[in-house]
Amino acid sequence: MDAHRSGPRPEVLPGSKEPNGIAAGYLALADQVREAGLLRRRRGYYITLFALLMLALAGTWTGFGLLGASWFQLLIAAVLGILFTQFSFLAHEAAHRQVFASKRVNEWAARLIGTGLVGISYAMWVRKHTRHHGFPNQVDKDPDIRTGAVAFHPDAAAARRGFMVLVTRCQGYLLFPLLLFLGFSLHIDSVKYVLRPAEVDHRWFEIPLLAARFALLLGVVFFFLPAGMAFAFIGVQTAVFGFYMGASFAPNHKGMPIYPKSARPDFVTRQVTASRNIRGGIIMDLLMGGLNRQTEHHLFPDMPRPSLHKAASMVRRYCKRHDIPYTETGLIASYATIVSYLNSVGIAATDPFHCPVADIYRPD
Repeated sequence: MDAHRSGPRPEVLPGSKEPNGIAAGYLALADQVREAGLLRRRRGYYITLFALLMLALAGTWTGFGLLGASWFQLLIAAVLGILFTQFSFLAHEAAHRQVFASKRVNEWAARLIGTGLVGISYAMWVRKHTRHHGFPNQVDKDPDIRTGAVAFHPDAAAARRGFMVLVTRCQGYLLFPLLLFLGFSLHIDSVKYVLRPAEVDHRWFEIPLLAARFALLLGVVFFFLPAGMAFAFIGVQTAVFGFYMGASFAPNHKGMPIYPKSARPDFVTRQVTASRNIRGGIIMDLLMGGLNRQTEHHLFPDMPRPSLHKAASMVRRYCKRHDIPYTETGLIASYATIVSYLNSVGIAATDPFHCPVADIYRPD
């Protein structure tokens, strides 16, 4: 893959020989982005960030060794949860080929960091995340809105039965407590994925890598800490990791328009209208690993993190020219919107004709 390729090409409308206005505008935007050097790899930035995170990880484990059998170890566990999330952001960026020019080097960097350090199967993530980028917020196509503990669209809520009807009606309030279990779910799903009968890319590398990662972490913790403290340590570390991951990914698309299964919007409209940016500048870029620039990331998935804020003004102008809604809000406001939207979706568990989007955008 060309290191400067910006993502899928816009579709040509049936029966036409030239791209429509939106697609032609995107091609011009992509040229502008490329000419500004925003698709050039920032290898030095990522190597520096990785080195700093590794130093932080080494310092954290040093603190673990110095503290001994103390309940203050739970603070160490929380820091590890934060660091593993930061490493997840790096794995995500390498998987999108933002770090190195070589596709193969990016993939192996993402596999070693994501599977080996974080404990999430790279093969599982690629399969899921590729479908998400192709069909963000589209029913039955985007795995990120697949119905599980939370129903993300009214049809899913309307299908609830029994006790889950009550849960779904207040699911917005339950979302953030549920994120405390996301880390456990990701680890379990990773193990299940690499052990499934169907074909798994590099299965026999990922199985021992995951096994070594979990054995080393659990072995160290349970060897140096009493059993009760060790269980608490693992629980806090994984809960913080899951919460931080979920709180970083949720603002990207949750509470944004949902496309029905049969919808066929053009590439740009699909990516922009389903995405939400979070204000906050460079601090937010670091805190959320660049996921706060979700619109630019979806339009140019191989754009390095440091370039996303420079592309934002270009994308905003493009969207304004073509009357495409471009959403940007504060982090807390995004969480409030998500909670409101999910609670409104939950009403469909008993009222299938209720429209959650109307609740959010209805004027006061």
